[in-house]
Amino acid sequence: MSSIDLSNNALSQKIAEHISKKIIAGQLQPGHKLNEAFYAEAYGTSRAPVREAIFLLTVDGLVEKIPRRGAVVRTYTESEIYDLLEIRNNLEALVMKRIMANGTDTNTLEEMKRILSEMKNMEREEEYTQLNHSFHMCMVIMSGSEVIKETYTRLGQPLLTIQNLSFSLKGNIEKSIREHEELLKLLEQQEWHKAADLLETHNADVIKNIKENVFKTSSNET
Repeated sequence: MSSIDLSNNALSQKIAEHISKKIIAGQLQPGHKLNEAFYAEAYGTSRAPVREAIFLLTVDGLVEKIPRRGAVVRTYTESEIYDLLEIRNNLEALVMKRIMANGTDTNTLEEMKRILSEMKNMEREEEYTQLNHSFHMCMVIMSGSEVIKETYTRLGQPLLTIQNLSFSLKGNIEKSIREHEELLKLLEQQEWHKAADLLETHNADVIKNIKENVFKTSSNET
């Protein structure tokens, strides 16, 4: 088990974050049972914070409780994955409408540049996925809508797991970087409609790639 800093009182939150990273990275597969005793020993703590961490992961949608099995890494159906991605796409389309109405924020654009710079130097899919989420969250924040932000945030962890699947496919990170560079340029130039069209295509490609390269491959193997 990788080391984890459990020096403060928020043991359950730290344990939950550590396990969630493993789920997003695919190191813990759907259906994997989360054994309280195992994780308590691995993290050198009692079962109580592990139990609370598992509860937090359940709230986040990464873990589910199954009768007679206990807590396991949640399995999302193909239909549920498409639903999550389409909800994200619709929210980001609404984000662009709000940005068209309210304009961009210079400080947020600078933060997007910083994140993009990190994305270009990131080789691990799970870390790239986190940075990609932060980049898109900047646009959500620029929308100025707390309702959109709260709804988008609730998609959080399951969405990261799905996006990590997409970025694990060959060439997708390079394509993502190119499109994020163009999107940022269009936002800086206030080319709202071009930015909205690019974002729509960018997000639609995620669904297309998963359909063609994840579930198609899975069905061929069965």
